[in-house]
Amino acid sequence: MSAVIAAPLPEREGLGEGRSHALTSRKTDFPGLAGNWAYLDTAATAQKPQAVIDAIARCYGADYATVHRGVYERSATMTMRFEEARERVARFIHAASPNEVVFVRGATEAINLVAQSWGQRLVAGDRILISALEHHSNIVPWQLLRDRSGVEIDVAPLTADGRIDEDALIALLTPRTKLVAIAHVSNVLGGVADVARIAAATHAVGALLLVDGCQAAPRLALDVQALGCDFYVFSGHKLYGPTGIGVLWGRYALLDSMPPWQGGGAMIETVTFEQTTYAPPPQRFEAGTPHISGVIGLAAAIDYIDSIGLAAIQAHEAALVTAARAALGRINSVTLFGPKDSAGILSFAIEGVHPHDIGTILDESGVAIRAGHHCAQPLMARLGVPATARASFGIYNDLDDVARLAAGIERVTRIFGTGTKG
Repeated sequence: MSAVIAAPLPEREGLGEGRSHALTSRKTDFPGLAGNWAYLDTAATAQKPQAVIDAIARCYGADYATVHRGVYERSATMTMRFEEARERVARFIHAASPNEVVFVRGATEAINLVAQSWGQRLVAGDRILISALEHHSNIVPWQLLRDRSGVEIDVAPLTADGRIDEDALIALLTPRTKLVAIAHVSNVLGGVADVARIAAATHAVGALLLVDGCQAAPRLALDVQALGCDFYVFSGHKLYGPTGIGVLWGRYALLDSMPPWQGGGAMIETVTFEQTTYAPPPQRFEAGTPHISGVIGLAAAIDYIDSIGLAAIQAHEAALVTAARAALGRINSVTLFGPKDSAGILSFAIEGVHPHDIGTILDESGVAIRAGHHCAQPLMARLGVPATARASFGIYNDLDDVARLAAGIERVTRIFGTGTKG
């Protein structure tokens, strides 16, 4: 056995607080993992369990009809299922009401919706505060708003281990700050922000807090009321659900004060050639025929992960990250990024090896990772690298996947002439 794989790994029984067997056996629930494939790219998009695939197939098959329009029985039934899915999402994030849940195409669209609707009230001189580790989807919409309205953007720095420097962020808050927009969990470094602390400081200066929860929703138990944020967004496909569906949660009073950002069917009360009146939230922001199967599939995905338990999922993924850091940390040429207690995500670099070469060599061994800037180019600049390799874990991964990753990285170092620590 190689020196890399021989690094101590946690016992399987220690994963998921006694529920490790339920987690490690879940790989068979995912048809996309057939063929002994070590899929370590869950932060980009999660594989789909059969339960989600079946729910989508039923939606497009025997159950199919449109929603909110037909008076015939099947349409009424599908409408009921659609709105029950909204209630399911509301329970999942502990929203005060299902009417605070807006269905969108994904977190990107959700942030753009806030920027283009709520953002209309901002004027030149107002400030938006983000952090140095944000995904492009939580940078570019605010830059577009800046270019339209003259608002200014402040950027909070990071701590030495790659977390949002919350003390520095709080110090940047002023009465001119109108919105803070941060990632709950970094998609590159896996650090978890103290959202409740940031929310309290944000509200103290009269600003609002938007949280990008794409990486948090599949890993952390969420309670938007306890977190104290004002908007929370996430995407279904990272939550073991379908692509093309996501959620914008907002406090109802905020949503009710916001104008529509798209016009069309379903978001109106009355239309004449002289004037249109709009439906209340959430319908006001859901113009056109919705992604019916996406909503149904998202609810099925939430049911699936809730059957396992987010506390167990979080513990399971944390143990896998710990194991991976221990294994890769023994290799001289490997640099590990991010905090040691990252949530399911490990980014790394190998001296003298481009991340794309790492990804290609690993793929030859049936190990899938992400290689690139991960839609976080400003963060790459702060890390001093053009790109990183990223392994991200899900509920279907196990210690065998970690061992295969470590063996693959050892092969990369042999090919490029680097070695392991003694």
